[in-house]
This record gives sequence, structure tokens and C-alpha cells, in this order.
Amino acid sequence: MTPKERAEKSAAAMWANDEASKWLGMELAEVDEGRAVLTLTVASHHCNGFGMCHGGVTHALADSAFAFACNSRNVSTVGQHTMMSYLAPGKKGDRLTATATEVTVSGRSGIYDVRVINQDNTLIAEFRGMSRAVGGQNFQE
Repeated sequence: MTPKERAEKSAAAMWANDEASKWLGMELAEVDEGRAVLTLTVASHHCNGFGMCHGGVTHALADSAFAFACNSRNVSTVGQHTMMSYLAPGKKGDRLTATATEVTVSGRSGIYDVRVINQDNTLIAEFRGMSRAVGGQNFQE
């Protein structure tokens, strides 16, 4: 099995049970070893009292991309710590894309960066996640 095939199979197993990401309206666009891309079109129910995409929704999108990237090797991995910097507001109708990229993996720990942009390539947010492998697999290999 190639690394990309493993990442895709792991993502399919995770996506089948990821009710939160689906409920929020996310779509899994792409996965590869150490990388994942998720998208979300901002709807009115994603917006806060200022008419902007709620920060928690943007964070959830980045966090889901992080999850698929850090599980791409079929080793069950969870987030240990995350942080996010908001740089521009998402707006109703925006198509947000979160691209997660592996920075490093050492032992059971990993570091991942996620960039969230809109359809105009405006940088909405930067996210950094630290992961921890907890053992087990997402699918039987």
C-alpha cells in the first residue's frame, strides 16, 4: 500500500464516524501522508452576532484538517494542544479551505500547521496543533 493509499483509507475510516465535521458542513477534499485539506462554505448558522464566521467554527475546520493529517499513517492520534491566530473574518458565503501540513513527527508527538484561506486566497487564520499517538489503528492493516 502506498502512503497516499494508506492516508486515504485511514481518512475514509475516520470520516465514516466523524459526525461533528459532517454536521458542521465540512467536506474532506484531499489527504496524503502528513497532509489534509478540508473545506466549508460559511452559512448563516456559522455566523456570530457580528455577521462573521464564528471563531469556533473556523477553529473546528482547522482542527479537523489537523486530525486527518496526523492520522494519515493509520496510527490513532489525537490533538494534545492547539493554538489559533485569527487574521481576517470569514463571511457568509465564503468558501473556507483548511490545509494541514505536517511539520515534524518524533516518537509519539507531532507538530502540524494549518492555514485557513477563503476563495480569494485571503488568509483567514493560522493554526498550530501538537499531536500525540495513542496506539491502535483507524483500519485493520
